[in-house]
Amino acid sequence: MLAYVFWHQPRVGVARADYERRLRAFHTALSARSASFRLDALPFGAGDGYEDWYLVEDWADLGALNAAAVSAGRRASHDSVAGIAGEGWGGVYAPIRGAGEPPSTTRWLNKPGGESYDAFLDSVRAPTVWQRQMLLGPAPEFCLVESGGLSEVTVRTPIHP
Repeated sequence: MLAYVFWHQPRVGVARADYERRLRAFHTALSARSASFRLDALPFGAGDGYEDWYLVEDWADLGALNAAAVSAGRRASHDSVAGIAGEGWGGVYAPIRGAGEPPSTTRWLNKPGGESYDAFLDSVRAPTVWQRQMLLGPAPEFCLVESGGLSEVTVRTPIHP
């Protein structure tokens, strides 16, 4: 299981309702295991924006997803939202603990320098942990999926599904 996580912002001056309508249309046309959330703060400090999760079984499926996103039947919905998008960043993550589902709550963080992975992961109490596999922009190393009691929760509003 892999997740391509894509953070993005609409171009300055684009109405949020229009951007979200086009974003939902793209996710619906793609017909993939995906989810999209509006965030009040991106996990790397670039303001507010959106976080999309696309789940695939393996690296080959990630390539197929990439091709499917702009295939003939989906190009119009892709280009519609891409045409009004501003900045975008991404990363590929794999679940190393827990369920491989798009999370409704997250806490993003990086392993402290000098700490071993074993020690770091032993200290993490979240039932689900995703670890970055490939960096495509300023993306944190770990995503913790926890329920309640988080001190650093970003407000996540589901856009799709």
